[in-house]
Amino acid sequence: MAESWASGAAYEPFIGRWSRLVAREFVRWLDLPAGKRWLEVGCGTGALTHALTEMAAPATVLAADRSAAYVAHARAQAGVAGPVRFLAADAAQVPVGSGVADAVVSGLLLNFLPLPAAGVAEMVRLARVGGTVAAYVWDYMGRMELLRLFWDTAVELDSAAAPLDEGHRFPVCAPRELAQLWQDAGLIDVQASGLEVVTRFRDFEDYWRPFLGGQGPAPAYVASLDGERQAALREGLRARVPVGPDRQIHLRARAWAVRGRRAV
Repeated sequence: MAESWASGAAYEPFIGRWSRLVAREFVRWLDLPAGKRWLEVGCGTGALTHALTEMAAPATVLAADRSAAYVAHARAQAGVAGPVRFLAADAAQVPVGSGVADAVVSGLLLNFLPLPAAGVAEMVRLARVGGTVAAYVWDYMGRMELLRLFWDTAVELDSAAAPLDEGHRFPVCAPRELAQLWQDAGLIDVQASGLEVVTRFRDFEDYWRPFLGGQGPAPAYVASLDGERQAALREGLRARVPVGPDRQIHLRARAWAVRGRRAV
C-alpha cells in the first residue's frame, strides 16, 4: 500500500487545516525572541512556516521539504510572506552549512523518517551552538481523535489494518520517547509538553471526505479498499464519531512537542 505525499490541495482538508492550529500553539510554546534565523525541516504545505512568519518576527526562515509538490504549495500560499526561502531537500541531508540557524524546527515529520535519530542529528548540525532544536508530532496513540477513531474502526472491521495504525507504527509519538531522542542527540535543557487544539467539522461528510484524498497512511488505506469495504468503514465511523445536535463534530487533537539546546 503506497502512501502519497504529492498533493497539497488534498492534504489541506485532511490534516493541513489542523496542522495550522497546532503550529501556532508550538510557536507560542517556544516563545523565542524576535529577529531569529529559523530553519524548518519538513515544511510540508507550510503550516508552521506561516505561523513563524506571522508570530515569531523572524529575521529569516528557510523552509525545506522532500516533496517538491508540497514546497510549491507552501510557496504559493497567501500569507506566507516576508523573509522566507523554500528549498526542496531531504530532512536527513539539508544542503546548507552547519550552525546556520538560531532555531531549527520540525512539525509532524519525525515519525515519517526512516531513521528519526538521523533526522534529529541533522537538525542539531544545522543549529548554532546554544541554538534551539524543537519539533512536534501527533499523539497518535491517544488524543489525536480524528485518526484514533478512524483506526479503531478500521481495525475492528479488518484486523489487517492494525499494522498500518500510526499509533502502532510510530514509536516516537509520546513525551518520554521524544525527550529521550533529544537527549541521545546531545541536546541540553530538554523539555517535552502537550499541545492541544479542537478539530471542528461541519458534519460527518466534512470529517469523512478528506480520507478519500489519498494523502498519508489513513487515506492510503481507504484507497486500498473496494467500494463495499469503503462503505462499511464509512458507516462504522458514522456510528462511532460523536455528532452534536447541530450535526457538527468536535474532536480533540493533541501533539507532543519537544525542545532542547545545542551544547557544542
